Amino acid sequence: MRKLTGAVFQSLDGVMQAPGGPEEDTTSNFRFGGWVQPFWGEDMGPFEAVIMGEYDLLLGKRTYDIFSAYWPHNLDDPIGEKFQRINKYVLTHSEEPLSWENSSRLEGDTAEAVQALKQTDGRDLLIQGSSTLYAPLVSAELIDRLVLLTFPVLLGRGKSIFDGSQKPHGLKLVDSFTSTSGVVTTIYEPAGDVKTGTFATKERSADEVALREKIAEGNW
Repeated sequence: MRKLTGAVFQSLDGVMQAPGGPEEDTTSNFRFGGWVQPFWGEDMGPFEAVIMGEYDLLLGKRTYDIFSAYWPHNLDDPIGEKFQRINKYVLTHSEEPLSWENSSRLEGDTAEAVQALKQTDGRDLLIQGSSTLYAPLVSAELIDRLVLLTFPVLLGRGKSIFDGSQKPHGLKLVDSFTSTSGVVTTIYEPAGDVKTGTFATKERSADEVALREKIAEGNW
């Protein structure tokens, strides 16, 4: 079975929109496109191994459109050369043809389509961009590894990988790295159900009992 990795550039407040340039994605009047570049350096840690590894791309249609308008015209870049020759699997409801070389359409329910793709032979899969893919794929526990590059900047509103619909579950940290510019890379794998506990060592006080009753009644 193919493994699926999601690699995400995100701000400290969870925005992932338009990391690459000012005109990359101005949806909803997003004004800060290109916010990654000032923090990029030679020491990006585990991400370099991820992006230069062997994989096929899994993309949403908007990210595919952005990539296909840029990377085929930048084949002198090692990333451009790689993206050109590998397979691109695109989740889309659009009837527009996928003109970029080695591109294939995936249709229907996101989780079902990706589950079927993971069962086929071929290279492992990597999501780049494609914010809309994360919530359904996380909920279906189809993402085997989540690579988060968190940049020291606050962007306010913008696209995020999570929309509140994802199924709760635990994660385990398997690697981390901090660049000299303050970018923190964390790599997570699924870890089953959410675990909970309490720090309480004594019986609740009368004040705490009263507060809990107030909360339960909706009067807090």
